[in-house]
Amino acid sequence: MRRADIKTAFVRTYADVPQKHTLQMAAALSYYFVLSLFPALILLSAAVTYLPIPGLFNQVLSFMGGCLPRDTMNLVRGVLADIISPNRGAFLSFGVLGTLWTVSGGFAAAIEALDIAYGIPDDRPFWKTRPLAVVLAFVTGVLLLIAMPVMVVGPKVGEWCAGRVHLSAQFVLLWPYIQWAIAVTFAILAVGALYLLAPNVKQRLLTILPGSALAVSCWIVLSHLLGTYFRHFGTFNKTYGALGAAIALMIWLYWMGFALLLGAELNAELAKQRAGGKLVPD
Repeated sequence: MRRADIKTAFVRTYADVPQKHTLQMAAALSYYFVLSLFPALILLSAAVTYLPIPGLFNQVLSFMGGCLPRDTMNLVRGVLADIISPNRGAFLSFGVLGTLWTVSGGFAAAIEALDIAYGIPDDRPFWKTRPLAVVLAFVTGVLLLIAMPVMVVGPKVGEWCAGRVHLSAQFVLLWPYIQWAIAVTFAILAVGALYLLAPNVKQRLLTILPGSALAVSCWIVLSHLLGTYFRHFGTFNKTYGALGAAIALMIWLYWMGFALLLGAELNAELAKQRAGGKLVPD
């Protein structure tokens, strides 16, 4: 694709933000995401017990703490501590279906929001879209479950590989960049799976990569900026009292949803250029 076409797609994506009410849709997604977040973390805490990495779940929560205020993470930890039983393996065995169904509520909302971002109607019945949401929750969860350990325990893996395989010291120096590349790749694949399967339009994997890369890039930048703001400038507790922690979490999820929709709108504009100006529902 020519550089002029890509520039045109970005300009039209910028224009789509007010026209498609992207900010309002991101606010709606943040509501559904917060309802799905805690069941997802509960399911994750049960799943990581089968991974040979001690304390991985606590390290994942600490990694999230870099993007959220301390009070918000205390809220998240408190809710999880009240719900998760000591026998997480039994929870994973008997409660996985119900929890996965609850998590899929956020993905069901994302399916509708992505159809709006692509500007296409969705006449698929509930008995098709809700199982699709469950599949998306499972697929993206598996991909992110691979990306998280790479980010959390990546440095130790690099040192272990260098010592075991007798690699050069340059590998140890390059490993942090390789670690980030692996984690970002799996995050892009997770978002790509959402863009590929959720909207009611036929696409190919390579065609949704630009929007996936844009969404993940925005996630990284926005998470860093929000984390800095929350730690040094945010005073939600003084303004909202006990609700401050929950509001900070909603703000973070709001901007994550906005980045997701922004990437979808870029893919939609690129797809319109390839299709001659109009997308046809699948």
